[in-house]
Amino acid sequence: MGLSCKNFSINLLVVLLLPIISKPCLGSPRSGATSAEFIKTSCAATSYPTLCYTSLSTHASAIQKSPKLLAHTALSVALSTAKTTSSSMVQLSKTPGLKAREIGAMQDCVEEMGESVEQMQRSLSEMSSLREAEFRMMISDVQTWVSAALTDEDTCTEGFSEMMMKGDVEKAVRENIFKIVHLTSNALALINAYASVHG
Repeated sequence: MGLSCKNFSINLLVVLLLPIISKPCLGSPRSGATSAEFIKTSCAATSYPTLCYTSLSTHASAIQKSPKLLAHTALSVALSTAKTTSSSMVQLSKTPGLKAREIGAMQDCVEEMGESVEQMQRSLSEMSSLREAEFRMMISDVQTWVSAALTDEDTCTEGFSEMMMKGDVEKAVRENIFKIVHLTSNALALINAYASVHG
């Protein structure tokens, strides 16, 4: 009789705890979620979720449902775009008819973008060689460098805050700058998210 009561108690406890055990953690993708759903859920926590999703969804098969690969890919996309943006700014600075002040702001921006690219390259290299024993120190370095890259890009945007440029050049400049700022901001958010769930 005592054994039966004990078995009954254990079974009752399992029944009561099962819904709690099987319930997914808030903010985590469902176990049956697709890679695209994982990316969309993760991107929802960034400052620019639509850009985040569109820039990363094409890499879904490589990312799968890995927070590390998601953060790594976001940083890689930001780096690639920063390189393209830097080259575009060089070409735009040669547009006929620009004022000396406008050309100067664009050249300063190219310099800031170059520093941003260097910071992100260091970060990407560190992300690729993360070691468990030194994870906290290494991920902290990555966060610091990506933050510095974002600061460089913000400095670039400030150079155009009072510019009176008009037409296609202004549009191209602003689109290029703000896109890379937004991509880097998203990458930093995903790196921070990966760091927080890792431990």
